[in-house]
Amino acid sequence: MKEGILLCGHGSRRTNAVQAFKSLVTILKERYQNNYEVDYGFLEFNHPTYEAAVERMYEKGIRKIYALPIILFAGSHAKNDIPYELNTIQTYHDDLTIAMGKHIGVSSFLLDLAVKRIEETEQKLPNIARKDTCLVVVGRGTTDSDANSDVAKLTSMLWDGMGFGFATTGYSGTAYPTVDESLAMVEKLGFKRTIVIPFFFFTGVLLERIYTSVTKRNELSTGEYVYTDPFGTDELILKAFDERLQEAKDGIANMNCQLCKYRKQIVGFEQDQGKEQIGHHLNVKGILFEEDEKPGENNNTITAKIKNMLGI
Repeated sequence: MKEGILLCGHGSRRTNAVQAFKSLVTILKERYQNNYEVDYGFLEFNHPTYEAAVERMYEKGIRKIYALPIILFAGSHAKNDIPYELNTIQTYHDDLTIAMGKHIGVSSFLLDLAVKRIEETEQKLPNIARKDTCLVVVGRGTTDSDANSDVAKLTSMLWDGMGFGFATTGYSGTAYPTVDESLAMVEKLGFKRTIVIPFFFFTGVLLERIYTSVTKRNELSTGEYVYTDPFGTDELILKAFDERLQEAKDGIANMNCQLCKYRKQIVGFEQDQGKEQIGHHLNVKGILFEEDEKPGENNNTITAKIKNMLGI
C-alpha cells in the first residue's frame, strides 16, 4: 500500500512566502511521487490545515503518513504545536498511523548550505580577508533555549570552519540578542565587513525585517554590512529532508530530550517541566476547505478560474 508524506508548514501573512513554500512542495512531490502520496498543510494564517491534508490522503487509501516539519529548529512549534495537531488528527481513524519526522536542526547539509550562501555573497563583493570579516548568524528565535543553542552551535562551526575574524548569533524575535542589538555590538568591533546570514527557508515578515535592519546599519556605518539569500529549495535542503524521511521510516526520528525544558529542569525554565502539550494556533488556523491554489496547478484553466470566482 502506498504511504503518504505530510509537509508541515507554519504559514505566513506574506503571499510570496506562501508561494515559496508551495514551490518547495512541488519539488518534493516530484521527488517522492513514485513511492508516496505527498500533501501539505499549515499551522496558521493559511489553508489547508493539517487535518484537511490528512483527510485528503486518507480518502485516497493512505493509512501510514510520515509528517515532515518544514522547520529548521525545534522550538514550541516542533515540540508542541505540530505533535498536538497530529496526535489529535490520528485519533479520528483507528487504522491511521502518523509518524512525525525530526526538524532539520544541526545537519551537515544545513551547514554545507550555509557555507554555500556565504561564499555566493562573497563572490559578488570586492575581496576582503575572512579575518577582517565578521559573521552574524540570525535564527528565528524561540523561548526554548535548546533550539536557540542549535543556532549558536552552527555559528561556532561556521566561525571555526571558515576562519572569520569573529562570529556571533542574533535572533529575529523572542530571544536575545535581537538583530539590531547584534549589529550594534558588532559595529563596536570595527570589522571591515559583516556578513549576515539568516537561517530561514523563505522570505516573509521576519526575513524582511532582518534585511531592513542590515540595510539601515550599512547606511549608518563606515564598515560594510551585507546579507545572504535564504536557503530556499537548494538540493542540499532536499537531501536534508531525505535524511529526515528515512529516520521517520526507520523509527529513529528522536528529539533532543536530554535538554528539553518540558522533560528536564533547565536553568531559567524550571516551570516548564511537565507542561501539558497543547497547540496555541487555534485562533489563527486556516480554514478546512480546499486551498485557493494547489502547488503546480495551472491557474489559467477554466476550472481554476471558476474556483477563484467562487472562492473555493
